[in-house]
Amino acid sequence: MIIIHAKMFVNPTKEEEFLEEVQQLISASQEEIGNVSYDLFKDTVEDSAYLMVEGWKDLEAVDAHNKSSHFTEFVGKAQNYLIRPLDVKVFNAQQVK
Repeated sequence: MIIIHAKMFVNPTKEEEFLEEVQQLISASQEEIGNVSYDLFKDTVEDSAYLMVEGWKDLEAVDAHNKSSHFTEFVGKAQNYLIRPLDVKVFNAQQVK
């Protein structure tokens, strides 16, 4: 399984608009084949900071997601909301039983 953490630092004056826009991305991504999870969490320490935590079946699913229209459209709009570059970390994981 591939796990992605994408930390986003949002302009406080555009936070409400960002949250509306990102909901479309979340909903569409959760419906993708190969998606395990796709959730947004608000940072409890840093104001206007969010962490998108994504779980994908494999790298092929990640690649398909990165090429999807909902993802590319959101990425194109993200610069309107973010005040710092995305901080993205990708992990290769397996479930411990």
